[in-house]
Amino acid sequence: MTLRLVATLLACCLAIPAFAPPVSAQPSPAPQGVGWKTGGEAAAIERRIDGLLKQMTLDEKVGQLHLSGRGDGFDIEQIKAGRMGAVMNFVVPAEVLTVQKAARATRLKIPLIIGLDAVHGFSTYFPLPLGQAATWNPALIEEAAYWTGREASAAGINWTFAPMVDISRDPRWGRVLEGAGEDAYLGSVVAAARTRGYQRGGVATSVKHFVGYGAAEAGRDYNSTWIPTSQLFDLYLPPFKASFEAGSMTAMAAFNALNGVPATAHKGMLTDLLRGKWGFKGFVTSDFGSITELRLHGIAKDDAEAARKALLAGIDMDMMGNVYHKHLAGEVTAGRVPMKALDEAVRRVLRVKFHLGLFERADVDPAAAPALMQTQAARDVALKAAQDGAMLLKNANETLPIGATVKSVAVIGAMAVPEDERVWTDPAGLGRRVVQALPEALKQRLPADVSVAYEPAFTKACGTEFADKDAAVRAAAASDLVVAMLGEDCEFMGEGASRTKLDLPGVQQELLEALVATGKPVVLVLATGRPLVLTWADAHVAAILQTFHGGTEGRAAIADILTGKVNPSGRVPMSFPRSVGQIPVYYDQLPTGRPQKIRQRYESIYIDEANEPLYPFGHGLSYSRFTYANARVSKPSMPLDGTVEVSVDVTNAGARDGQEVVQLYIRQPVASRSRPVRELKAFDKVLLRAGETRSVRLRLDAAKLGAHDENGRYKVDPGQIEIYLGGSSQTSVMTQVLLTTS
Repeated sequence: MTLRLVATLLACCLAIPAFAPPVSAQPSPAPQGVGWKTGGEAAAIERRIDGLLKQMTLDEKVGQLHLSGRGDGFDIEQIKAGRMGAVMNFVVPAEVLTVQKAARATRLKIPLIIGLDAVHGFSTYFPLPLGQAATWNPALIEEAAYWTGREASAAGINWTFAPMVDISRDPRWGRVLEGAGEDAYLGSVVAAARTRGYQRGGVATSVKHFVGYGAAEAGRDYNSTWIPTSQLFDLYLPPFKASFEAGSMTAMAAFNALNGVPATAHKGMLTDLLRGKWGFKGFVTSDFGSITELRLHGIAKDDAEAARKALLAGIDMDMMGNVYHKHLAGEVTAGRVPMKALDEAVRRVLRVKFHLGLFERADVDPAAAPALMQTQAARDVALKAAQDGAMLLKNANETLPIGATVKSVAVIGAMAVPEDERVWTDPAGLGRRVVQALPEALKQRLPADVSVAYEPAFTKACGTEFADKDAAVRAAAASDLVVAMLGEDCEFMGEGASRTKLDLPGVQQELLEALVATGKPVVLVLATGRPLVLTWADAHVAAILQTFHGGTEGRAAIADILTGKVNPSGRVPMSFPRSVGQIPVYYDQLPTGRPQKIRQRYESIYIDEANEPLYPFGHGLSYSRFTYANARVSKPSMPLDGTVEVSVDVTNAGARDGQEVVQLYIRQPVASRSRPVRELKAFDKVLLRAGETRSVRLRLDAAKLGAHDENGRYKVDPGQIEIYLGGSSQTSVMTQVLLTTS
């Protein structure tokens, strides 16, 4: 579903006079966590579903599969008639209460599922999911999801269209911002953490987009994907499986065609794999209008056929397509859709509603909701997530943190100051709080004798046109240090924002070059939705601090890092290309028969560019310096079902306390199939005091060191395993373990 559409829908809610009371910072009771019941409770739920199904008319059954949303064309009479099972984009509690009460007044009193794209916040905003992945801190990621779920639940929402777990290796695709980057292991850890957090916060998750959406050809949104079976199982499916194992109660099908079959009608994925092999018992929703799009994919002649094919493939709920609502009853009556298939889809929807406790859960109390929004505890997590997710990509001559010799700083770029008079309003209209601008945040943190000047340079944060370029250059020339906050905003990121060029949008590069030409050291602070091509900047600016839009507390976190109050610890979750021509660029490539050695012509190289990314997966600098030594394993060999403990001594050789992400990669040089040159298999984020050495221990399970073949069969091969430990995917500290058959 498009984030731009959601933003438009949420903006219209602001005109509704919902609440006047100020936001309270007092602690409020936590919401009830949600998840699957077990044992006798689960059996009792199935009996209740049996009883409901016997009472339901055909129209009421179809109604449970109908998902409509706030906006033009929404008809509350469909709810009152028992012909709607879920709604979306209702964020004002008073409106949520109205639609839920309408459902509870129906003949069977079946409550609604209330859904929303709560992707990275509801009232308090956290970094974009890609920015959360950059923290490499699963507990913190879980807390961000928890507070998002808690705030959404307090407004009456009980379902979020998240987490998005699509692996992507193509930053041209605008939706990489919603995922965790390029790696299956990191993506799986993040998927599980976000699933647990959301559901602990009181909302069911809908893990998306099942499957392959992030592999769109040429990075063009909605485009076809072609994924070999082995890669599908080794790379794209693991984060979904991790989310389901963490308890995700629903899933969302993808827009794309997977190997020639639209995901919305892919029985092999939705039924045979998801329900048959994996035993998933929740329901699957389509994406926004994707059932009717089966006509455009060329596999349905009309909406009736599209409805039939989607349901029989395993799509239980029709999101904003109105296709089931109009055609499914007719397909059942005509015998083209068996009643048993319809009943199973309805059962899955009702099962989630019962396991969520919606039949017993009290409706939202609009008067109580504001006290749960933007609490100090939520803002503390938002600040920590923004701090931990900021990546220091370059820091020549220790330009950062800002030193004592700097007496004047010029902050340049409209993105440095939030729009709307520096006041941020949450989508439900539940409260207002000032979001700190970067110039003011720096003034608070720098010594009193340091002056901070600000020039927006652009008319808007989009950076598409200048307001006063000359004033910005003059301010830079008059300063000791330039902080240029640039990046992607507006239409340049998100759904439907695929790009063939990954430079700074608009006229921002022109400004950056003019700032560098002043001769003053330039610190480039980036807020983007994806990795950009930063080759010119890397060669010319003094320092680069990358964020993936830090959320409510993002600029405060940036100021903390620039001034040295916080030591940066973010690590790259998605490789930064040197040029668009390298894409896809990722760390865990397969070896070739002509590997790069001395860059002679007949090697697997480019003749006009380096092979390596500009900033590799796992990279991130610190104000500390970490060294690794004495890599070792607890035993020299292990059986194919065994485990081994891997240890390495990590020293903070710097003068500041800092966090290091200790990363463990493996390679199997000889196996039955060609294996990647590196694969992430474990990591730990540790805090080391200045001068401290710690032995960091990580567990390696032999059963997780295998791979799938072209038929989807998993196999672990005996043989030598090389183990690499360090601070990025390019580490060279190594030890080994032998996998044996006994």
